[in-house]
Amino acid sequence: MAVRICAVEDIKKGKAIRVKIGDDAIAIIRTKADQVYALDDKCSHGEISLSEGFVDNETIECWAHGAKFSLETGEALTLPAYEPVAKYEVIIDNGDIFLEIDAD
Repeated sequence: MAVRICAVEDIKKGKAIRVKIGDDAIAIIRTKADQVYALDDKCSHGEISLSEGFVDNETIECWAHGAKFSLETGEALTLPAYEPVAKYEVIIDNGDIFLEIDAD
């Protein structure tokens, strides 16, 4: 099931926002290159909100401890995190961001 999140233009380039879908907090990230990604909004190291972190090219860095995650895969790229975060499929349609969410 695809869920509309917001317009692409609602997120500044190089920034992230936090959205809640049910019980899930999700970071929606727009890179300076205008790519949009979605990851769990919780660092796998310290349960810190990733949407408050620093976006740099294809990574997001946790502001608290400096762990970096791949926007493409959710993989932890630097310590202290070593576990990945979940990645969601993003669909862009007519300038709007949708996430593909399991309807379980």
